[in-house]
Amino acid sequence: MGNIFNKIEVTPDHKHFQIRELKDDGLWHRRLLLCGDTLAEDEHQEVKDKAEEVWTDEVKSAWATFQAEQEAQRSNT
Repeated sequence: MGNIFNKIEVTPDHKHFQIRELKDDGLWHRRLLLCGDTLAEDEHQEVKDKAEEVWTDEVKSAWATFQAEQEAQRSNT
């Protein structure tokens, strides 16, 4: 049967993707792609297109800044 891509949800804050697919086991699976993740060569074209559209340099920079701030807070506790 192969995996059947069903839906991409884009989170508002950092433009992460929540992806839903029907897998060979007949069950729906969800996975998360974080902004700026390297996409697999065999990734669904719709996911690649959406990443190119919404993962702008500005969005990636904001995500990197957020991660650095979170790491700094953890280091200070």
